[in-house]
Amino acid sequence: IMVKGSKPQVSQMNIREFLVIGRRLPSEENPNPKVYKLRIFAKDQVIAKSHFWYNMKKYHRVRKVDGEVMAIHELFEKNPTFVKNFGMIIKYQSRSGYHNMYKEYRDTTLCGAVSQMYMEMSGRHRARHDTIHICKTTEVKDKDVIRPAVKVYSAKGIQYPLVMRKHRSPIKKYKKIISYKRPNISLAQQIRQNPYDHYNAYQQQKHQQKK
Repeated sequence: IMVKGSKPQVSQMNIREFLVIGRRLPSEENPNPKVYKLRIFAKDQVIAKSHFWYNMKKYHRVRKVDGEVMAIHELFEKNPTFVKNFGMIIKYQSRSGYHNMYKEYRDTTLCGAVSQMYMEMSGRHRARHDTIHICKTTEVKDKDVIRPAVKVYSAKGIQYPLVMRKHRSPIKKYKKIISYKRPNISLAQQIRQNPYDHYNAYQQQKHQQKK
């Protein structure tokens, strides 16, 4: 049941990749401060800026009041229509401490792979999203894949059955609840088969009875 104003839940998060560029405010002692840029995965620019200042304060001792964001750009995938293997090194905080981890995912975009990572970490390790830090991401070739869950899809000559929806007869007389044989869901069978064959035969039989 959906409440008015609510959105349907999806299996992945809407993750976007941003490149945030910032520095410390210029002063008399340092008129040309060092410029830092950071790739961040977040839902929007507001969260991306928040993550940027979190890392600036933790690693470079630059607070938000003492710095400025010079530019923020959204990065997009170069070839979003091809499936690729992505590997990422992450660090997350659990109830017992900090842990390093290497993950591999198969997706068309890097943002999609990061979204899978967030969902998996939430389900398997109960890790909150704000405690997960992505240290490095890279595109992995099929021969260099390590994880078995991704390696099974990278084998050469791999084939899977073509799953298609089986058309059911619109006439109750020809519907089957239990069948004695497995349905044929091959593409050639679906092309040759007309979902309204039983209906057309029923209409022809009815027309002949009237004559």
